[in-house]
Amino acid sequence: MGRPDSFDDARRQRFSEIFAVAYEPLQRYVRRRGGGDDTDDVVAEVLGVVWRRLDDVPAESVVPWCLGVARRCLANQRRSLRRRANLVQRIATEPRFDGAQASDPDLVTALSELDAEKQEILRLWAWEGFGAGDIATVLGISANAASIRLHRARHELADLLASRKKSGPAGHSSVEADVTKEER
Repeated sequence: MGRPDSFDDARRQRFSEIFAVAYEPLQRYVRRRGGGDDTDDVVAEVLGVVWRRLDDVPAESVVPWCLGVARRCLANQRRSLRRRANLVQRIATEPRFDGAQASDPDLVTALSELDAEKQEILRLWAWEGFGAGDIATVLGISANAASIRLHRARHELADLLASRKKSGPAGHSSVEADVTKEER
């Protein structure tokens, strides 16, 4: 059963009155506090809180109450921006298997020779520490299929690494050759 129309009308009327009194002070407050391009978004968020908590807005101090909400919204925005910046920084420093950074160039090369799905399965397994069940959830396949694909991807990567190790020069031969040249 819905609310009577008179209740909705009274609620809309109360919100309109608060909006008329608080909108411009909210805009100024948020802009002065560094809202920048997000000023309108923060003000809209405040007005959403006002609508949801309309009964909590004190009639005698509408603007201060709204500015208190804006203060908390700005704090949330700043925390979000800090978290985003920290995430970008963390991702930038993590080793990647795309050739940009790696401690083992053979691993980077071998991984790049795999198809994209096998690369993703191996990343989910190695980086995220996921088992077949979690990999299945991410990829939208059955746990059995994820287990089989992970097994195949690991073996294919191992084979590629083994073939690279066999075809490359032995680890100490180039060092020994350099030492022999210097002694001459």
